[in-house]
Amino acid sequence: MNIVLLDADTIGRDIDLSIFNKLGNVRIYGFSTDDEMRDRVADADVIILNKMKANAYTLSKASRLKLVCVTATGTNNLDKDYLDQHGIAWRNVAGYSTECVAQHTFALLFYLLEKLPYYDNYVKSEAYVNNTTFTHFSNVFHEISGMTWGIIGLGAIGRRVAQIASLFGCHVIYYSTTGQNNNAEYERVSFETLLSQSDIISVHAPLTPQTEGLMDYAAFAKMKNSAVFLNLGRGPIVVEQDLAEALNQKEIAAAGLDVLCTEPMSSENPLKLIKDSERLLITPHIAWASVEARHRLMDIIWHQIEEFISHMPDHSSISSPNVQSSPL
Repeated sequence: MNIVLLDADTIGRDIDLSIFNKLGNVRIYGFSTDDEMRDRVADADVIILNKMKANAYTLSKASRLKLVCVTATGTNNLDKDYLDQHGIAWRNVAGYSTECVAQHTFALLFYLLEKLPYYDNYVKSEAYVNNTTFTHFSNVFHEISGMTWGIIGLGAIGRRVAQIASLFGCHVIYYSTTGQNNNAEYERVSFETLLSQSDIISVHAPLTPQTEGLMDYAAFAKMKNSAVFLNLGRGPIVVEQDLAEALNQKEIAAAGLDVLCTEPMSSENPLKLIKDSERLLITPHIAWASVEARHRLMDIIWHQIEEFISHMPDHSSISSPNVQSSPL
């Protein structure tokens, strides 16, 4: 059983991947281009990838391929029609990062809501040294208790955020992008109501035809001028040029993003021009990536492959594994 990890750098060098040695002959690559992937999977029975595309070109030489494992929840990088036509199974992973993404949601919020960049700079500039009073609160901030928190995408992560927000005293409302999600614990509202009533809006939805471009200038213009917007779903849910304009026109108070339309960030991204950290905070797609979440992720992948192999007619090939690692 030949197992090929194609972009192990996306998992991190601090994660021990030696557990896969028990399943077969393992080759590990830190990163692969499409052309490199095409050659590297030629003799693969199982491939593990994160952002690499599995399609007719990259898999054209993979005559032995039986299983594709995605080290993520989203599967937009899989050509599922091609996989089905060639009898290739696929697996993704859900639920491994719920706690981490929820935690990061609040990290983004508090950084912006409590004006932490301003107060950090105030102290580091030594303006606080030998001041006449013990406190300084010129940049006004508010408690979230009593605020309305609007959630777009009330899946596992959205529900966890809702639970925590409720503990902080927020009134939680949500918008179902499919129109089919009914949760009796929280108030379901229309998109327009969520926009106009929310003090905080966080996105935890997948990228679908219903969500792509959902947050455009018209949407931001309907939000409160004091509102904070957070996107921890998918980048293309937000029209980035429109968000930049909304921030510059002060349609909303601030935005925190962990996802962008193009990742890594494009040099042409209009948000790159906004340097005011009190209005805009962008993190490089790290909300999922705590050490604990990455360990859970790869443990789930290992068990998925083990289960798949155990159901094959002849799985004796998992004995006598051999490991070949390229430098990570």
